[in-house]
Amino acid sequence: MPDSNYSARHLSVLEGLEAVRKRPGMYIGSTDSRGLMHCLWEIIDNSVDEALGGHGSSIEVILHADDSVEVRDSARGIPVDIEPKTGLSGVEVVFTKLHAGGKFGSGSYAASGGLHGVGASVVNALSERLDVEVDRNGKTWAMSFHRGEPGVFADSGEKTPDAPFSPFVSGSELKVVGKVARGVTGTRIRYWADRQIFTKGSAFQTEELLSRARQTAFLVPGLGIDIADDRGDEPTRETFQFDGGISEFVDHLSVDEPVTQTWRLQGSGTFSETVPVLQDSGAMVATELERECAVDIALRWGTGYDTVFKTFVNIIATPKGGTHQAGFEAGLMKFLRAQVEQNARRLKVGSDKLEKDDILAGLTAVLTVRLPEPQFEGQTKEVLGTPAVRAIVASVVATTLSERFASPKRDDKAQSALVLDKIVAEMKSRISARAHKDTQRRKNALESSSLPAKLVDCRSSDVGNSELFIVEGDSALGTAKLARDSEYQALLPIRGKILNVQKASVSDMLSNTECASIIQVIGAGSGRSFDLSVARYGKVIIMSDADVDGAHIRTLLLTLFFRYMPDMILDGRVYAAVPPLHRVIVMNPGSKPNETIYTYSETELNGVLTALKKSNKRYQDPIQRYKGLGEMDADQLASTTMDRRHRTLRRVNVSDAAMAAGVFELLMGNDVAPRKEFIIDGAGLSRDRIDV
Repeated sequence: MPDSNYSARHLSVLEGLEAVRKRPGMYIGSTDSRGLMHCLWEIIDNSVDEALGGHGSSIEVILHADDSVEVRDSARGIPVDIEPKTGLSGVEVVFTKLHAGGKFGSGSYAASGGLHGVGASVVNALSERLDVEVDRNGKTWAMSFHRGEPGVFADSGEKTPDAPFSPFVSGSELKVVGKVARGVTGTRIRYWADRQIFTKGSAFQTEELLSRARQTAFLVPGLGIDIADDRGDEPTRETFQFDGGISEFVDHLSVDEPVTQTWRLQGSGTFSETVPVLQDSGAMVATELERECAVDIALRWGTGYDTVFKTFVNIIATPKGGTHQAGFEAGLMKFLRAQVEQNARRLKVGSDKLEKDDILAGLTAVLTVRLPEPQFEGQTKEVLGTPAVRAIVASVVATTLSERFASPKRDDKAQSALVLDKIVAEMKSRISARAHKDTQRRKNALESSSLPAKLVDCRSSDVGNSELFIVEGDSALGTAKLARDSEYQALLPIRGKILNVQKASVSDMLSNTECASIIQVIGAGSGRSFDLSVARYGKVIIMSDADVDGAHIRTLLLTLFFRYMPDMILDGRVYAAVPPLHRVIVMNPGSKPNETIYTYSETELNGVLTALKKSNKRYQDPIQRYKGLGEMDADQLASTTMDRRHRTLRRVNVSDAAMAAGVFELLMGNDVAPRKEFIIDGAGLSRDRIDV
């Protein structure tokens, strides 16, 4: 609740904004860092919509050190004249009225990301302070708001949300605070998110901001987006501008070797839509409107089997798809099925039918549609719902691909043939894998003759309760055999460092003994044929030594899981054991037995030793430092690392698969130069510290 007394003239405004403050999740999805970022993009997208309309070519975003954020653009500027229905300036209407703005009612924008007219006012309602400056008509106009209410902050120096605030009583004032050259226009918005609303610890995510800024620059060719982060000791600044549009975007997203060049499919279609339109009299009248939907697609097939598919509506990402994605997939499926049937003899396909996964394997695509007033499911705009878009996108895909496949150019013919060969090979691989899986049945503990001999299996056939420990070396295996609970804990030893599968081919991975053993023991396949439902164990726990080599082995194993069995990680089934580093034996006086304390880091050890000295307790010296799991006896390993009642496990969780893939590629991939830069930047060494 705002802490100022509302004046009567603002009750109608604040009634709406209070609803936002009471139910923020309805408008921004959540009140954690994701909701904070959603608010920021509501403001940025307004500037992007101006750029889409041809107004302004630059946007600057500044993350200030005081946790405020500022967005600047060089567009037309928010209208400053009086809106006749409310008697308020355009600036106040935009920031205090829900469902008000140039996009609501298809007034000034042919196609925009915002359509509900609530973005700016929602951000204002959820901000402790918001300042807006507008360059327009040769002047700079300014206004401030406190949790949605317009008024004046009595700043004594730097702007701060803690400054005394006085709400307007008789009438709002849009102040003139400066002059600009005639023809110079733009908007600057700076706001402090309300800590009464957002959860403690929520913060602007720089990597997410940079990623989406790059994405937006791809989607609006020629638009420059500058991101400055003044938080922390070292301010950073990055600028994104791409003239090639979504073709460059596809090249950026692609990680495998290309089968085809990047193809561009463009077209448009019209449809009729009956929507309620606000009349000058204030009444809503159902009106049939003729809409145009522009479709722009860039795609290419690669040698891999992963699919990277991003969809956008008026440059707003729709991560959960919608009618435009359904139309693309339907059009692509129908067209390529027809092509395969026409070339059935050359391709040797018989009566087998393509499925969606066959076509999408190795495909990198960016799909964008632009249309006025798209229908979304919810304010967060994750799913497009406009029904007519499906048929238009399907038609554009079929028409443009038909032209390319019928092209007499040698290059087009060669690439078209390669695409058909690629998808038919995927179809045959899928059919072969399914036939193989149908003939195999899951082996239980008594029928494990086909499993690796070095597997020490558990007795229980309850998958949900079973655990597979992947242990480093035979010495650790011997101790783990005595420490485990054989009812539900299985052991699989590996010999040192396995193959780096980020660099290796699929055939090299499958021919590697250690990798093949892990895949065979888990029993759910790998790659596209992986089936989580038949995995033999509920948990897979990587148990390696607490040293550099152990960390390297753990990284290699995680790379194997991430690349070939990602569903195990996404389902939360992969864990890393946390063995102790030190054992401290506290010597108690008399007949009282000695006490054993395990520590897991140097910092924790120093804290324990300091506490013991303060308590005048003696401990055995030297402190035992475990160099590996093999140094522990069975009781120690069980109580610290394997016994469910006392152990600590670290769950491997991929919250952002794309970011994780980038990290794995940097650390384990073929490209050495970025890895070298990463090591040099993180080393923190100078030449004079190296003994040469």
